Amino acid sequence: MNAKSKFDKSKLPSRHVSVGATSAPHRAYYYAMGMTESDIEAPFVGVATTWNEAAPCNITLSRQAQAVKKGVIRAGGTPREFTTITVTDGIAMGHAGMKSSLASREVIADSVELTMRGHCYDALVGLAGCDKSLPGLMMSMVRLNVPSVFIYGGSILPGHFKGRDVTIVDVFEGVGAHAAGKMSDEDLHELECVACPSAGSCGGQFTANTMACVSEAIGLAVPGSAMPPAPFESRDVFCEDAGALVMDLIASQLRPRDIVTRASLENAAIVVAASGGSTNAALHLPALAHEAGIEFDLFDVAEIFRRTPYIADLQPGGKYVAKDLYDVGGVPVLIKALLDGGYLNGDCITVTGKTLAENHADIELPSGQDVIYPTTNPLSTTGGVVGLKGNLAPDGGIVKIAGMKTLTFRGPARVFDREEDALAAVLAREYEEGDVLVIRYEGPKGGPGMREMLSTTSALYGQGMGEKVALVTDGRFSGGTRGFCVGHVGPEAAVGGPIGLIETGDIIVIDAEAGTIAVELSEEELAARHKKWSPRSTDFGSGAIWKYAQAVGSARNGAVTHPGAKAESHVYADI
Repeated sequence: MNAKSKFDKSKLPSRHVSVGATSAPHRAYYYAMGMTESDIEAPFVGVATTWNEAAPCNITLSRQAQAVKKGVIRAGGTPREFTTITVTDGIAMGHAGMKSSLASREVIADSVELTMRGHCYDALVGLAGCDKSLPGLMMSMVRLNVPSVFIYGGSILPGHFKGRDVTIVDVFEGVGAHAAGKMSDEDLHELECVACPSAGSCGGQFTANTMACVSEAIGLAVPGSAMPPAPFESRDVFCEDAGALVMDLIASQLRPRDIVTRASLENAAIVVAASGGSTNAALHLPALAHEAGIEFDLFDVAEIFRRTPYIADLQPGGKYVAKDLYDVGGVPVLIKALLDGGYLNGDCITVTGKTLAENHADIELPSGQDVIYPTTNPLSTTGGVVGLKGNLAPDGGIVKIAGMKTLTFRGPARVFDREEDALAAVLAREYEEGDVLVIRYEGPKGGPGMREMLSTTSALYGQGMGEKVALVTDGRFSGGTRGFCVGHVGPEAAVGGPIGLIETGDIIVIDAEAGTIAVELSEEELAARHKKWSPRSTDFGSGAIWKYAQAVGSARNGAVTHPGAKAESHVYADI
């Protein structure tokens, strides 16, 4: 294919580094890398991956990137591969390393933006594996607004332990069971050795798989690309198709902000709720909206969660893992069930150039399976995740209720000012049934970094106390968390929010049916305590985490670190 016959580089960003006499120095660098004149004349496509050797989530992405590049070349483009960081939550969990996790989302988005801007690439295909890399790459796509396609690296295969499928969450819960004397050293060791049998991201409907579902529902990913497991070679077919598809998007100039609209964000939130997905989606969807200049905060997400039926029986609240969802047809089946029920806006445009409804017109909900239910017969009529508000959380909080039997809780607070102290108390059984464990100063600013609490919540479940105590924090929870765990409480303690005023023994009342969370204190008492409150310092007086704390905003608005599209005077794609 003669690229110049289809693509007019005079209107593309790469003209600045490839066209005319002034680009001779730039072309010299390209020749040094073995590029030909025809390569230089074609559009430049950034192929960004979060490949690394930190964890199985990302280990296959380099292979998949090569398939993307084949697709780009086949369709007349010139791919330019680059990588960015990830922080893998499962390894960062339970210690100070988790302070790097949410901040890494911003570094991923920023680093992709800088690479694209610096080299004037015309389009972007992004491949991601672990939790924060998925929203980070999608945020950069919307921010840059160049033609873009997202590809998930795929889920891990389930492990097998004593006749049942297991995931990494079983190992975290095993730590709690071991501490309680309910699991032997030998069984814990056997479990850790078999829980993760392949490459890929954590296998339940945790944050990575939740955001993979979002990528299809919001329209940035090739339909059906999210659920094939990472080791499957069928992933490479989707990757090659994505590479070819992005060239069509360059030709049509269908861009991410044409795709990520208020309606498609609502579709994404509906899919999260229907699948019992991660509470982290309530951070990432507002952050994506922010990149497009759309107001869509925690309360908007929570309202959608409340009116959405829960229809996917996926772990951690349900029975099945991502491989089981793949076996019954993947995310397209979930989307089709919601389209048939009238819950999704089928008119939203997607990267295929077709609408969501057109992409799924021929999909059918298979019979004889109980992974995905029709909306006429849901697991529950309310989504698997709900928002809360009250005098303890004026700016909201969020809780995953998928699989929970009891939706109300009242008990005395037991207050901790950091997760390590709470985890130590849990492992030592220094709490009582009926307590509300409060972990504060773990918000975006106060942590800094808004840590996840999977080690603590899993230890509680491993001790058989998962629904016998509640946990409330201005930090976050892993998508693998289950139990009565309320996160994202705002305003956070570090800025003087009510959660910073709670004292051990105060009575906290949570009602996930009514959507409320309150402490039984008068306004006068809270005001009096606030007068005595003073800000706390952190251990981070410099470096990346300090820098993050200075810029980050509230969890309600996605914990973002820049003004977003509303403050733009131009968009990169139009340079």
